[in-house]
Amino acid sequence: MLDELQFACLGARAEPHAAFPTLVFRLRITEPSSGGVHAIALRCQIRVEPHLRRYVPAEVELLDDLFGDPSRWGDTLKPLQFANVSITVPAFRGTTEIDLPVPCSYDLEVAAGKYFAALDEGEVPLLMLFSGTVFARADNGFTVGQVPWHCEARHRMPVAVWQELMNRYFPETGWLRLRRDTLRALHRFKAERALATWDEAVELLLKETLG
Repeated sequence: MLDELQFACLGARAEPHAAFPTLVFRLRITEPSSGGVHAIALRCQIRVEPHLRRYVPAEVELLDDLFGDPSRWGDTLKPLQFANVSITVPAFRGTTEIDLPVPCSYDLEVAAGKYFAALDEGEVPLLMLFSGTVFARADNGFTVGQVPWHCEARHRMPVAVWQELMNRYFPETGWLRLRRDTLRALHRFKAERALATWDEAVELLLKETLG
C-alpha cells in the first residue's frame, strides 16, 4: 500500500520562538492501509520553481544577478535548491498532520536567499520531494519499506511569510558577507570619515560613486 502514500502541504508560517530563522510547513500525510503506519523516517528536499510566477520590473532588475537578462530567462530560470530536512513522523492510521521545521538563512550569497530578497509580493512556488523509510504494522510484527519516489507536494508560499520571518529575526536589516580585506578597507573609510555606523559608510560610498 506504500504506492498510495500521499503528501500535501497545507500552509507555511514563520516560527516566532526559534533560536534561528525557521519556517514551519504544515504537512498532511495519508496512508490508507488498514494496518496503519508505525513511523516514517522522512526526508524532504524543497526546491523553488521560479518559472512558475510572474515578476514586476523592480523584481526583474534584482533577479538579473541570478538569472541574467530577461531575454535569456527561458534558459536560465531553473529550479533553486532551498532546503534538505529530516523528521520522524509518529504512528498514525489513515491520515495525520505534522509540522516540518525548515531552518533558513538570509545569506545573500546563497541563491535561494538572493531570490527571496528580490521579491516584493505574490507567492513563491515550492516543490517538496519526499523520500525516506516507512515502518508499518503487519500480522507478524513490522514491515519496512521506502517512501515511493513519486511522492511530492507543491505549495505556493506567500512572499509575506518570508518577509515576516526575516523581520522577526533581522528587523529592517540584511546581511552581506565580505572578504576580510574588503571589510578592513571599509573600516578604514568609516574611521577616516568619522562615521557612526556601517550604513552611513556604505551610503556615503554609494553617493560618491553614483554622483
